[in-house]
Amino acid sequence: MDNEMLTHRGGMILNYIVRQYIANAVPVASQSVANEANLGVSPATIRNEMAQLEKDGYLIRPHTSAGCIPADKGYRHYVESLESIALPREEQYLISHTFHQVEREVEAWVNLTASMLARLTRNVAVVSLPKSTDCKLKHLELIAVQDKRVLMVAVLEGAVVRQELITFDEAVTQSDLTKISDKLNGIYAGKSRNQISKSKEGLTDMEKKVNENLLEIMKTEDSKEYQEPKLEGWHFMLEKPEFAHSDKMHDLMELVEQRGLLKVILPSRLSEPGVQVIIGKENQNSAIQNCSVVICRYGLPQEASGTIAVVGPTRMPYMLTIPTVYYLSSVLGQLVGGLYDQEIQEAQPE
Repeated sequence: MDNEMLTHRGGMILNYIVRQYIANAVPVASQSVANEANLGVSPATIRNEMAQLEKDGYLIRPHTSAGCIPADKGYRHYVESLESIALPREEQYLISHTFHQVEREVEAWVNLTASMLARLTRNVAVVSLPKSTDCKLKHLELIAVQDKRVLMVAVLEGAVVRQELITFDEAVTQSDLTKISDKLNGIYAGKSRNQISKSKEGLTDMEKKVNENLLEIMKTEDSKEYQEPKLEGWHFMLEKPEFAHSDKMHDLMELVEQRGLLKVILPSRLSEPGVQVIIGKENQNSAIQNCSVVICRYGLPQEASGTIAVVGPTRMPYMLTIPTVYYLSSVLGQLVGGLYDQEIQEAQPE
């Protein structure tokens, strides 16, 4: 590991420079380190250490006469050196309390998460709705509308509700519809589309019609790769010195317009538990190689899961962002688990 190549003093100097640059967005000079870092060594020693850090790729000197700023490698060392970081208890309480004030609906949870995450981290928040791996029917209801027309309401596990109008060949009463829905609920509740498609034996023509429409609804849900995520906090990104007067935002905004941001920020190994941090050129897509991504899955891997992430400059407050993403992913995970009557074991931040 690169971290093992650094001396203890070199690591302390590097982490000090990273913290200062994150806070102030100004290159850090050796004299500043000597005066303020309290390392107990001479300015000459600090200059030599910084020169070595620059040579080893941890620091960059934008101009010959300027101080240094962290390279991606320097940020990576800093992130991996963070230990036992967690949101303060009062922040955790505030977040939990706020979630209890909103309606028990997945979209409301996702919208609240994106809003809180952007406000707390002062960067762009990306939160997707939980996507079922293979949707299952929870409840079916048939409502008489007019003569032969019937409204089918299908409630899928994960609080997904879909409606469709069905036209029968003959008029049907609400009493008959209730009997049909009771029968089909008894057969289909808790089953997937594949299981329901194999359970047609003994159905009447009307029941077969309901079956066909239900399977079509479930097929549509299963075929959805993902829904466009909720995005909040672009104004925070535009305020950053890195993006305020440059064209670095152009490619990012183009991704958003093409509805491709979530695909681009998803790392190939996100199925692994915990919070993951992708820094600068560690991102495979060039459009976000000026950014860092702090990202985590939430939900039930075998039932329904979504993604929560923060996108910002590499000069990101990692010490705040990582535990915030972790805690909000845990809260969302617990809420989604409740929809499936399951308790979720909390993921640990990496």
